[in-house]
Amino acid sequence: MSQHSSWLNETATATAEGGHVRTEDGGLSTALASPLAPHCTGLSPSQLLAAAFASCLHHAAVEAAGEITDEAHTVQVRAEAKLGRDDDGRYRADVSASISSAGLTRQQLADLVEHADRLWPFSTEDASRHHLTVALTDNGRH
Repeated sequence: MSQHSSWLNETATATAEGGHVRTEDGGLSTALASPLAPHCTGLSPSQLLAAAFASCLHHAAVEAAGEITDEAHTVQVRAEAKLGRDDDGRYRADVSASISSAGLTRQQLADLVEHADRLWPFSTEDASRHHLTVALTDNGRH
């Protein structure tokens, strides 16, 4: 692993087995969709990926919003994830996310989007195995 200036003190652990995924702390526990049992209900990898991207980007956007406005609690992130397969069979992710926040001008919102995109670990500048588009929501609404 490459050297980083600092790591957050929080390490998260999740386990997926037997058609369920759960975090070690119990904060998340849910059924998973299964390619072996298509009739089973549960979250798909695309849904989990969208939720993870929304969560990570929301965290970064709230942090960034704190420097722009005192209305950081109004930040909303919507993420959409699609999985595809390359010719070699490897998965590739295509994620689109939009950020909105009440009470910000269009320029403030654009600054928020840019700042948040630079903060989080899967920015639009890193296209190794994923494609990410982060944009502001038109009129600050979804």
